[in-house]
Amino acid sequence: DPEVSEAIDFAKYYGSVGLDLLEQQRTEGAELSPRGVVVVASPWNFPYAIPAGGVLAALAAGNSVILKPPPEARRTALHLVEQLHRGGVPPEVVQFAACPDNEVGQRLITHPDVDSVILTGAYETAELFRSWKPGMHLLAETSGKNAIVITQAADLDLAIRDLVRSAFGHAGQKCSAASLAIVEASLYDDPMFMERLADATRSLVVGPPSALGSVVGPLISEPSPKLQRGLTQLDTGERWLVQPRRIGDNLWTPGVRTGVQPGSWFHITECFGPVLGVMRADDLDHAIRLQNATPFGLTGGIHSLDDAEVEHWLEGVDVGNAYINRGITGAIVQRQPFGGWKRSSVGCGPKAGGPDYVAEMVTANPAVIDTDVADRSYRTAWSQWFSTSHDPTGLASERNELRYRPLAGVLI
Repeated sequence: DPEVSEAIDFAKYYGSVGLDLLEQQRTEGAELSPRGVVVVASPWNFPYAIPAGGVLAALAAGNSVILKPPPEARRTALHLVEQLHRGGVPPEVVQFAACPDNEVGQRLITHPDVDSVILTGAYETAELFRSWKPGMHLLAETSGKNAIVITQAADLDLAIRDLVRSAFGHAGQKCSAASLAIVEASLYDDPMFMERLADATRSLVVGPPSALGSVVGPLISEPSPKLQRGLTQLDTGERWLVQPRRIGDNLWTPGVRTGVQPGSWFHITECFGPVLGVMRADDLDHAIRLQNATPFGLTGGIHSLDDAEVEHWLEGVDVGNAYINRGITGAIVQRQPFGGWKRSSVGCGPKAGGPDYVAEMVTANPAVIDTDVADRSYRTAWSQWFSTSHDPTGLASERNELRYRPLAGVLI
């Protein structure tokens, strides 16, 4: 249900708000053209919504699309393409390519007639694509090592609930999943906090999807070497608060490891599965440093009822999606456009489900742009849009602020 709903949201949003920026640029004299052929290399963990988003954005901008799903999710991808054909998209405009992840897949990704590639997957995959074709126009949403900071000013019931849901929903197989909890020292040292976290983790029902009571389902396959280490090996200073156990084919109970040390293997390594590490922070500034010390910057959260702490965290944290007093998974189109910083994003960084995403699917002819018009357009965009935050959904129940952050430097 959430995946189908998200795909519907993508279709409506990219066909309306997503085109607004293009129409505005055209009225100002820009000559825009589709990029051409876009390959969407989609992931297995959200086999319907994520490929739908990439395909629909590319189509909205006027491109032709080839959807290349992973081997684990081919049937769902084929279903999506057949739906688009039934909905009126010509078969030659969107095509399904179930090629293997070998030299055949490499040929597709690097083909000279492919103008753009949209990838959702591991950072290493984006590196591999760029090594094949350094000049590739690549938009990639990649890995994460996501943390929730919990301060002494948190609502602990809410914090533990959101931490456990964020860590172990989808059996931890979300790029946005909470892999770390960074807990203020006085709370970390409180045995009651650890006991409540352990109880909440053990209460999760693990089982196959066919069992309606299952909360944590199976892994997609045998654990990768990194996940296998995360589920079975402790490093110096660590101990199991809740030790994970294998209970069936690709079924593991969730695990919680405490005493994770700054700079240690588990602190900086993405483990795509149901294992959570807990770190001790001296204070909020220390927690922010620990949160920013990973090579990734996808999602992150803070649980604190102190407004000053929250504002201080927002100014210092290096994540694409910053969540306050809620879980850090489950981004919704327009409300929380999705994408990250550092090794969580490769390319120019427009966020999926946000107002800039479709605009990256076109090219502009610079020869026809009047420099005075461009200058006025830039100044207006900066003063009215880029330099301030916005909440386009305007909900009374929650804030969803979209903001733009300057890069420290740009190399041309």
